[in-house]
Amino acid sequence: MRLFHLLIPLLAIGCGGRDAAVEEPLRPVKCITVSAYTRQSRDFAALTTADDAVNLAFKISGRVVDIPVAKGMAVKRGDLLAALDTRDVKLQVDAALAAYTEAQSRLNRAQRLLAHDAISQQEVESLENSVAQTRSAYENSLSLMDDTRITAPFDGVVERTYVDAFQRVASGETVVRMVNPISTTVGFTAPENVVTELAKPTTKFTVEFDAYPGVKFAAVIKSFARTSSDALGFPVSLRLTDVDRKKYDISPGMTCIATVITPERDFRAVVVPLTAIYAPASGGTFVWVVESDVVRLRRVVLGDPVASDSVVVPKGLVAGERVVVAGVYQLHDGERVRIIE
Repeated sequence: MRLFHLLIPLLAIGCGGRDAAVEEPLRPVKCITVSAYTRQSRDFAALTTADDAVNLAFKISGRVVDIPVAKGMAVKRGDLLAALDTRDVKLQVDAALAAYTEAQSRLNRAQRLLAHDAISQQEVESLENSVAQTRSAYENSLSLMDDTRITAPFDGVVERTYVDAFQRVASGETVVRMVNPISTTVGFTAPENVVTELAKPTTKFTVEFDAYPGVKFAAVIKSFARTSSDALGFPVSLRLTDVDRKKYDISPGMTCIATVITPERDFRAVVVPLTAIYAPASGGTFVWVVESDVVRLRRVVLGDPVASDSVVVPKGLVAGERVVVAGVYQLHDGERVRIIE
C-alpha cells in the first residue's frame, strides 16, 4: 500500500511531461504586405556610344605623306590628323595662276587699244570674261591646298586610322575616325511591346553602369527605330541627364543596364518577391497568405518579372494582404505561425 502511494506522484509527473512536449512553439515566418503594382520596369543590357563621331576623308585623291596620330590619341580641334603630298596640287595652282596672269595681261593690252579705238568693245568684254574664268579657276586651285590636310573638327580621341603613310587614297576614302570621349548616349535593343511605350510622357528611364554599381542615372529618350528589318528588336537611344562629370567618367563603350519604367495598365495587379512563390512538383504556382496567425495556400497567376527579384501577380492576390516570403516549402495549409514583418 505504501508503494502504491509512492507511484501515484511519479505517474502524474510523467503524464505532465508528455503534455508539455505536445505544445510545440509556433513557426516564425517572414511576411510582407503586398501593394498595388502601378509601374512596370524592364531591364535591358546596354552600351554607351559616342555623342560625336565622324569618319574623316580627303576631298581629293593623292598619296599620304604624314599621319601624326595613332589609335587612342587625344587631339584638340584644328590639330593635323593626316596630310597628302602637295606637289601635284602646287602644279595645278601654278598653272592656274599662269593662266590668270596671262588673261589679265591680255585684258590690259586690249583696254589700252580700246582707248585708241584700235579694238572693239566686244573683244574687250570677251577678254574680261576670260579673266573672270581664270581667276575663279585659280581661287579653286588654292582651296585644293586646304584639301590636302585633314584636321580635327572637335576635341576628341582618334578611334582608328585606316591608312598608312605613303599609301595612295581615293577621294572620299575614310582615313581617320574621331570620337568625343565624353558620352551621354546609351543604346540598347528593345522588343516590340516596349517600343510602343517609349514615346509616352509617363515612361521613365534609368541607367546603372557596371563601373558604378548602385548609382541610378536619370535618362530621357533620344531616338528609337519604329521598324526592325532583322527581327532582333528595335534600336533605342537614351540621353543621360545631370551627370556629375567630376564624380563619374562616362565614356563610349561602357556596359550598363537600361531600365524602362512604364505604367501598368491593370491596377488590380500586385508585385511579390520571387521567394514568396511556392511551386510544388505536382504543378501550379501558389503563395502562402497569412490570415490572423494561420497560413493558407492560395493559387496565383504570375505575370511579367520585375527587375531580377520580383514578379507581377495579376490574379490571386489583392493589395493589403500579407504573404510569406521565406521558407515557403516548409509550411502546411492551416498551420499556425508567428509573424515577422
